[in-house]
Amino acid sequence: MKDGADRERVYFRQLLSGRDFAVGDPIATQMVNFAYAIGDRDSRQCVLVDPAYAVDDLVDIVEADGMDVVGVLATHYHPDHVGGSMMGHDIDGVARLLERVQCPIHVQADEAPWVQRTAGVGEADLVAHEPGDVVTVGGVDITLVHTPGHTPGSQCFLVDGRLVAGDTLFLEGCGRTDLPGADASAMFDSLRTLAELPATTVLFPGHRYSLASSATMDAVTSQNYVFKPETKAQWLSMFAG
Repeated sequence: MKDGADRERVYFRQLLSGRDFAVGDPIATQMVNFAYAIGDRDSRQCVLVDPAYAVDDLVDIVEADGMDVVGVLATHYHPDHVGGSMMGHDIDGVARLLERVQCPIHVQADEAPWVQRTAGVGEADLVAHEPGDVVTVGGVDITLVHTPGHTPGSQCFLVDGRLVAGDTLFLEGCGRTDLPGADASAMFDSLRTLAELPATTVLFPGHRYSLASSATMDAVTSQNYVFKPETKAQWLSMFAG
């Protein structure tokens, strides 16, 4: 457990599309994406998690807090998380960010080619990671947890008792497993991995699909229906197809 001084050092903001950034954008408002800023108040450095829709808004928000963007953490390659074309709409994302701030985009190794194609960035812009890698921002460590299922390289981020879960796990439900690259069997395994985290870990999802914006893993594992099946066979009978 970190002491009060260490906890004060961690900079953490949860930002909702259509409310906190990309205000007036009907797609951003409809999709209710969360973006996150995680960093070190002492060094004034932070990374953005899944910057999309209005990247300049996100940079302006953290800069108003006195923070500098030094990187991106991508949970997965879908356009509403990293930018690209979706439903006939072009969404700003990491390519736009690189026009404003030169910084690395941290992705899971299996996800790298998907991010390149979707977001329109080059291989040299990406840092490909293996499960369990740690990205350090100032003096704050962020552990990368590979959670395939929604996409092959979906990943979550553990920092200071918080889990930023992207589209792997929501407070209610989990990421879809009927899209290209999805795997229902892998999703079952990934959810079991997350269920083993300390009960006090606070889940921060990639979308606001519930009234609350965060909850402890104890509450999520006891109330979320995706944890009800006890075996993979039961899970697949309910969620694969």
